Amino acid sequence: MSENRRTPRPAAPHEARRPEAAQHVIGVHLYLEDEEGRVLLGLRHPDSAYAGRTWHFLAGHCEREPALGCLVREAHEEAGLVIDPADAEYVHAVHLLDGPGSAPRMQLVFRVRRWQGTPEVREPDKCLAWRWWPPDALPDPVVPYTRAAIGGIGAGRLYTEMGWGGR
Repeated sequence: MSENRRTPRPAAPHEARRPEAAQHVIGVHLYLEDEEGRVLLGLRHPDSAYAGRTWHFLAGHCEREPALGCLVREAHEEAGLVIDPADAEYVHAVHLLDGPGSAPRMQLVFRVRRWQGTPEVREPDKCLAWRWWPPDALPDPVVPYTRAAIGGIGAGRLYTEMGWGGR
């Protein structure tokens, strides 16, 4: 048999039982607090594919890269911030199902206490402004899972589920 030919992978037990099984999208989110304890959020562009005109974490999807690599890349691309992955601490995950037919998502939130730079809008087609907000006085509207993650972090919880309807 040629080295380039692969043996087909048998279906995993959960795939055989659940034809609706879907791959999860992995998102990473940056939780930054300034010296006053305010959290950095960006106002999404009105034409954004997701949550236009809504406040949200600096965030992105992993693109065949590790989560911390994605976090570092997105912080620089979106806001001109330079962070060291060694300074990132996992603080929360939101396991999210936005609605029927949507891809399930695992949203990972990392706190970074040291960074270089001042947040600036570097992708004006995606984000209109960066602002610092007290966790107990967030702007309206905020992406619901962003609000849930900030509340979970404040309460010391590591995990939240949303949209699964009791599953």
